[in-house]
Amino acid sequence: MTKPAIFKNSKLLRVLLIVVIVMAIACGGLIFLWYNYSITSVTVSGNSHYSDDEIKDMVFTGPYSYNSIVLSLMYRNKSIKDIPFIEKMDVDILDSNSVRINVFEKAVAGYVEYLGHYMYFDKDGIVVESSNRIIEGIPFVTGLSYDHIVLHKPLPVKKSSVFLTILNVTQLLGKYDIETDRIAFDSDGNITLYFGDARVSLGTDDFIDEKINEMHLLLPQLKGYSGTLHMENYVGEDVNFSFDMDKPETAVEETSEEEGTEESGEEPDEQ
Repeated sequence: MTKPAIFKNSKLLRVLLIVVIVMAIACGGLIFLWYNYSITSVTVSGNSHYSDDEIKDMVFTGPYSYNSIVLSLMYRNKSIKDIPFIEKMDVDILDSNSVRINVFEKAVAGYVEYLGHYMYFDKDGIVVESSNRIIEGIPFVTGLSYDHIVLHKPLPVKKSSVFLTILNVTQLLGKYDIETDRIAFDSDGNITLYFGDARVSLGTDDFIDEKINEMHLLLPQLKGYSGTLHMENYVGEDVNFSFDMDKPETAVEETSEEEGTEESGEEPDEQ
């Protein structure tokens, strides 16, 4: 016997009602999870090459990534890698609304310029990054001799101990909050630091701690001057350092003109 249509409709309505209730519960659950597990506090630590906002952009990569549950699934037992100048980043969910991002940067000692790129190397001389931008706070190093550079391989220099010297100098400069334009080495391994038009000749790395300690006290006096402060002969005792002023280019030009006049036998034109 065929059931009346009213019974069929009532059964269909019950199914639809159940579907609506399930969807309402699901939507309510999603809304609850979204608003109660929405990340409102982000702490970034260990970063110097990138700003806090740049680090956040690397971590929060999608529209739902600001939910602590979604973020925990994205980075559960997993570090973020393959980012220039960063060894890894760990994402810790502190609570439903708070996250801490721990940044572990590569130990970069300096950089050299090669074929139009800046090659950054660590304390062991291994090239960790190739970039087309200069990172502030990392010294530019010149005077190293090499004929090729391979990423993730050591710079092919004769004395690898030079990299430890560079790192030591870099750390000492950081200790005294000193920024240098360039660290230069000559063929004998002597070190010269550049500060605008002024230079400081440190010689070898003997007594390097004491030399840089003395240097940071003298640097304010070099502002506005062009020349070389000689500290090569420092042996750990009180000494007087000499400063050789650069000769003005105008004086050199005038001398050259006078010499040319004397050789030609002509008198300079009177004004």
